[in-house]
Amino acid sequence: MKTVMTIFENSIIKGSYFLLFFFAFGGYAQTFTDSNLPIVIITTDINPDTNQPYEIPDEPRVFGSMKIIKHPDGSRNYMSDSNTAEFLNYDGRINIEIRGSSSQALPKKPYGLTTLKPDNISNNNVSLLGMPSENDWVLNSLAFDPSLIRDHLSYAISRQMGNYAPRTVYCEVVINGEYIGLYLLQEKIKADSNRVNILKITTTDTALPNVTGGYITKADKTTGDDPIAWSMPSYTGVTDYIHDLPKPEDVTPQQNFYIYNQFSLLANTSSIGNIAITNGYPSIIDIPTFVDFMLSNELASNVDGYQYSTYFHKERAGKLRAGPIWDFNLTYGNDLFLWGYDRSKTNVWQFGNEDNEGSKFWKDLFNNSTFKCYLSKRWNELKQPGNAMNLAFLNTFIDETVTYINEAKIRENQKWGTIPNQELEITNLKSFLSIRTTWITNNIGSYSACSSVSTPSLVITKINYNPSTSIEYPESNDSEFIEIKNTGLQNVPLSGIYFKELGISYSFPVGSTILQGQSIYLASNADVFLAKYGISAFGQFTRNLSNKSQKLILADAFGNTIDYVEYMDSSPWPTLADGNGYYLQLISTDLDNSLASSWTTTADQSLSSIEYTFTSDLKIYPNPVNSILNVQATQRITKIEIFDVFGKKLQTMIDDSAFIHLKMDSFAKGIYFLKIYGGEMSFKVEKVIKQ
Repeated sequence: MKTVMTIFENSIIKGSYFLLFFFAFGGYAQTFTDSNLPIVIITTDINPDTNQPYEIPDEPRVFGSMKIIKHPDGSRNYMSDSNTAEFLNYDGRINIEIRGSSSQALPKKPYGLTTLKPDNISNNNVSLLGMPSENDWVLNSLAFDPSLIRDHLSYAISRQMGNYAPRTVYCEVVINGEYIGLYLLQEKIKADSNRVNILKITTTDTALPNVTGGYITKADKTTGDDPIAWSMPSYTGVTDYIHDLPKPEDVTPQQNFYIYNQFSLLANTSSIGNIAITNGYPSIIDIPTFVDFMLSNELASNVDGYQYSTYFHKERAGKLRAGPIWDFNLTYGNDLFLWGYDRSKTNVWQFGNEDNEGSKFWKDLFNNSTFKCYLSKRWNELKQPGNAMNLAFLNTFIDETVTYINEAKIRENQKWGTIPNQELEITNLKSFLSIRTTWITNNIGSYSACSSVSTPSLVITKINYNPSTSIEYPESNDSEFIEIKNTGLQNVPLSGIYFKELGISYSFPVGSTILQGQSIYLASNADVFLAKYGISAFGQFTRNLSNKSQKLILADAFGNTIDYVEYMDSSPWPTLADGNGYYLQLISTDLDNSLASSWTTTADQSLSSIEYTFTSDLKIYPNPVNSILNVQATQRITKIEIFDVFGKKLQTMIDDSAFIHLKMDSFAKGIYFLKIYGGEMSFKVEKVIKQ
């Protein structure tokens, strides 16, 4: 039989969590006065039966107060600052409970809490430690992780990849006067514009299109009273699924059937390798999120990945999406060694290692040559210098994190004994990443078949994100629109093309086409668009454009970006479009529309006018030009604006003539664009070359 010391020594070598043997009855008491990290102080209300603060149970939640000490200038934080308002990041009411599953068995507990208003009923949406305002938060106890950084590292990688993952901030925590160690204060996964950006489905959303979203569903073990919604086969057993949004007690039969059917369609299409953009798995799932989710789990060799803590979400009228990632403590070579497990290896695929493989569709997707090509392509992109899975980037992030928590880890270890040898643990983690990245590169296959995918010449050319209101059209959101133009020389089939960034949802109907040179409009309300502008919208998108900033990413069925614009309501973007009766207008399709300088603003009402039809009646000569450019038309020109190739306006000429001479002597050689107005309501853009 092994001695306790032998187990201790093996724990250091394996990097395991050995506190169950040494601190089964709690950690050491210690004096805590100050920290370089934020300090979270929680005091539960007094229990009248014992005249002592309430113990925090698994459930029900108990009420209390929380203070977060954080000097705004980043200087050191002191317990004595707890009554100094300028140093309090939060000072208010909460309710709190123990959370988690296996982590509850440890003396150091994880907690879930809600920030409340003084009435102890209303949620208090607040920003904690720089994270966006919300009311649901988690105090992550870093369970089973002697490195103390695995969750923090994994979530940061996912965000660096461009996905949402819970934001995390290290802190030291005191509960009812007792120092309880180093924690991560982090966001809880939930539907919110700054978290999982989907609509919250309600009990009345039972018919199309509302029943299509939004959902948050997870493959997981059950905790508390959450029932299993359905089970799906894996290659080694079954995987259980649980409703997260709507809550299990609120889900309707129609909603349960709809979202279950989406998973069933994924399972069926992936099992036969159906890649058709009309009825194959590309029509059901957002492929980039599934690719990124798999790479996050595989880089980490997450032993629970796919089977537990595996989230999915689906926007209304949108595709099924994988993520966000969650619970990455048993990763990067770490496992429950003292419970007899050792599964996080450098040389296995976690979806096919005969343990916790998750539903069959994960392995089926990997075995599909098309999906695997995109998986390989994304992997090889992410491991390039400066990217999220580049080894140098990872090592730098690890070093910076270890330095940041170096002081707190000493107190953590004094309290709980959770860190047998962090220096060795970090060395082993880096070594694991080095070996793991090489193994994935050697085993993920080629991406030559999808290395340079051709995408159609579709350009986002107009965006009305914050229309002005009027007596006739009092709802700003109802007048929103997006214009898309086919700038190519061929008609473009639109089947499978969709907006892949959350915020709005739209997928083009199967069989639809946009003709060469044609522009089409997508509207937030097709009826209002027709009534206001006298033009029929091609389609109607779900949700509304942000009045602040939003990414619009037009993609093909496999997630390849066709066009990308991220507008803002502030400089350098034209601010007239922000509720002032103007919309954003791309100056020319020859410009890069991802640059703010490529956009101007146009009066909202001009959309219903006939655009300046100068094609044969407008003459611009000589072109190329050396000195004088002649602009001649059969009707009067009221204004000409000159832009450079970056969209910067260089000159404005006001006139009222059908024949105008433009002096181009002072302009450098290059390409310029003329925006020629025939009144405020009509214009045309022409390209000019200056010699």
